[in-house]
Amino acid sequence: MSINLKLSAVPTRENRLGSVTGYSGDLHDIVSKSKCGSLKNRDRCFSQSSSCNAGCALSQLSGIRDVAIINHAPSGCTANAPRSEVTNRQLAAKRGVTNATVFVGTDMSEKDTVFGGASSLSDIVKETYNRYKPKAIFIGTSCLTGIIGEDVDSVVEELKKEIPVPIAAVHCEGFRSRIWATGFDASDHAVLTSIVKPPEKKVSVINFKNFYESAREEIISIFSNFGVKPLFLYRNSTVEELSHLSESLATVSICGVLGSYLGNGLEEKYGVPFVKTINPLGVAGFETWLRGIGKVINKEAEVEAYIERERAIYLPKIEEVKKELKGLRAVLGMGPGYTYEVSRVLQELGMEVVWAASWHHDKKHDNGELPAALKYLDENSPYNFKVSVADQQNYEILNILNEYKPDIYFSRHPGTTVWAIKQGASALCVNDEYMIFGYKGTLDFAYTVLDTIRNRSFEKNLAARVKLPYTDWWYNQDNSLFMKKEAK
Repeated sequence: MSINLKLSAVPTRENRLGSVTGYSGDLHDIVSKSKCGSLKNRDRCFSQSSSCNAGCALSQLSGIRDVAIINHAPSGCTANAPRSEVTNRQLAAKRGVTNATVFVGTDMSEKDTVFGGASSLSDIVKETYNRYKPKAIFIGTSCLTGIIGEDVDSVVEELKKEIPVPIAAVHCEGFRSRIWATGFDASDHAVLTSIVKPPEKKVSVINFKNFYESAREEIISIFSNFGVKPLFLYRNSTVEELSHLSESLATVSICGVLGSYLGNGLEEKYGVPFVKTINPLGVAGFETWLRGIGKVINKEAEVEAYIERERAIYLPKIEEVKKELKGLRAVLGMGPGYTYEVSRVLQELGMEVVWAASWHHDKKHDNGELPAALKYLDENSPYNFKVSVADQQNYEILNILNEYKPDIYFSRHPGTTVWAIKQGASALCVNDEYMIFGYKGTLDFAYTVLDTIRNRSFEKNLAARVKLPYTDWWYNQDNSLFMKKEAK
């Protein structure tokens, strides 16, 4: 059993999955080393930027309706709260529901650092419950609580005796992991250990792990063809709904990195099948994903009928636009869940991937197997291509773009997109997780790519007026030497 729900803190991706944040090579090499266990992390002498896993953990949980997020940290660590608050309320309003979730920081001081803040934490949790009556309380740890050894678990156990709602510690100290996706695992661990209950019956529901449920109506319509309903997690879900996750027919995810821990945890603990196929991006991804669902819920005939109907509508249009995309060269910089999936889609559309930079790399997922997207790409890619693990290092990305001069750069984070545009490269941010979802999404994406490369006036004008900090000396550096040799 790879997931241990008896632990208070989920092991980091580095320790649990052998994940790395530094690598330079190619597709077949990284797959080969991942399979045999010889892949070692390569550290950097200099790191420009990254993300904190606490942000991923607490923002995920804050999407649950009517809960309390208590960030036991100095005030600066709670800077994510306003963004989460605005996002939650806007998406709830779009859905037509209300979300009374509160995000509270304990504002740890120098005194707390020296003498500990357990007492004040307990008081803040009690006051938060008395004032807002949340349906559950999640207490996030921080670098400071980790450094001073704050025993948050003991505080939680004492509070459980007084407060009649689920309370969980979310161990997401920033320094615990260099990989922000460990925060996703920490949020799932908290839900699995404090909210999910053993099943009493089976219901025609599929757990759907995603970020912002932007394709909600479309997915509800698709699933209705198979007699099931999706339960989107965690955005706008309720504590009551989460308590019944073990009763669902299956779990699926829009992103392998995002959904791995929850999906495999529900499968191991409660026998809820986790559909571990490639994700529903592009034609091959969408069809493989649907067939995986159909097999699990015994609706294979219905799935094939749906695929046949949709193929007749969209495939001729996709084939037509592929003629204009054929031969275009692309560089990617995304999280691993999308780097390999989008690389596959670009190849489906006739484009050439010249370099794929992943923000981190998982040698395996929580079922002990190579990530499905990477395995599929290794077996089906018509050619080998360069791969690096760049950990959101923009200076590495710009070096790559300068050397390879692709027709377009794809990212999933606006910050890196901006730097590419300043360099004069055509760039497209795949920020919407459903941007390439299904047949229609693939067709729309293809047209968006064409629009991006045809109109480059903005990139040219911006590049002509912006002075970047990178000199010719920097651009002449060998990208593969940015990192130290592999750790022993």
